[in-house]
Amino acid sequence: MANASDHDDSVECYARQKLASADKLYAATYLNKTDETRANALAEIKRWIKEKEDLHAQNDTSSLSPVGEASRSPTFTNVAMASTCSDSVMPHAPQELTEEDKRYAATNLNETDETRENSVAEIKRLIENELRIRIDDFLILRFLRVCKFDLEKTNIRIRNYYKQRSNLPEWYMNRDPFRPELQELLELGVFLPLRKPDSEGRLVILVRGTRHDPRRHNISDIVKIGVMATEVAMKYYPAASVYGFASFIDMVNPTVRHILQLRPYILMNLIHAWQSCYPIRIQKINIFNVPAFFNVIVEILKSFMTEKIKNRFNVYSHTTDCFKDIPAEILPVEYGGTDGTIQELTEYWKKLIEENGGWLTHNDENDRIE
Repeated sequence: MANASDHDDSVECYARQKLASADKLYAATYLNKTDETRANALAEIKRWIKEKEDLHAQNDTSSLSPVGEASRSPTFTNVAMASTCSDSVMPHAPQELTEEDKRYAATNLNETDETRENSVAEIKRLIENELRIRIDDFLILRFLRVCKFDLEKTNIRIRNYYKQRSNLPEWYMNRDPFRPELQELLELGVFLPLRKPDSEGRLVILVRGTRHDPRRHNISDIVKIGVMATEVAMKYYPAASVYGFASFIDMVNPTVRHILQLRPYILMNLIHAWQSCYPIRIQKINIFNVPAFFNVIVEILKSFMTEKIKNRFNVYSHTTDCFKDIPAEILPVEYGGTDGTIQELTEYWKKLIEENGGWLTHNDENDRIE
């Protein structure tokens, strides 16, 4: 079992990371943190680590060991329910928008046949001439929908997207799903879109934020798997570009190493991607099973958010209330639903992402601003 000095070393490591020059700049600029508040935060970390140590001592396990699958399970008890998967909204062939989808887009996103054709052509002309990149029509259309067909906002968001891709290639490039490190994450089921939309047509994404072992898996590959799964989900369910996404992030039983992966620089770029770069409409972000200490991370996240995103961001200490507006028939059994098990969902997405490996990697080297 790890001793107290090991935990103190972990705390000091965290402190050194937090006080590195870049992180200090973020803290001063965005968080208004002082030496006193940082000291208080570190004291809270030490208390949290001690609590984890005592808890794991009772269970004869190390506080820094990966959490077992049994202890990760949410509080729902209906796992004995039938796990037969119902028909998926994402068959292995891309779908087209329905007439209802098109009416919603016209009313809420300013999209008509005429504006769609003219806007895609105009954005394509601007981007291909000025940025010298190849971009397909559907990707342009996704950006236009996020920006409700405002050409200026669309142009800015596309530039932000390609700039981030160039600055963070470790998130966006080398997306071969058969790379060993990505295979491990696919098998763990870290990032799982559900197979049916919710009652508002939104694509629901389940992120199991503590499922991986931070000693084996780096945060860049976690983000990369999320991007890959989202891209494939959008390919097969393009209506998500109309209705948007609802993300549910399970942070049950985080270890110290999970916390240390979430540096302010990483969190800042994640929020920047969601609200200013990536072509998705974020409608809801729920983080659940959050321990009290994780509120430190939550406050850092919120410091980078616009008011619009803050209003769509919710934190829960447990699972019960988190899914209250999500139909049970689209959730896996372990989260109180009836649409198969987590293992079935994991195998489904692993297979679908692998089948789209060539599509994912085709433009890796082309999608950068020259």
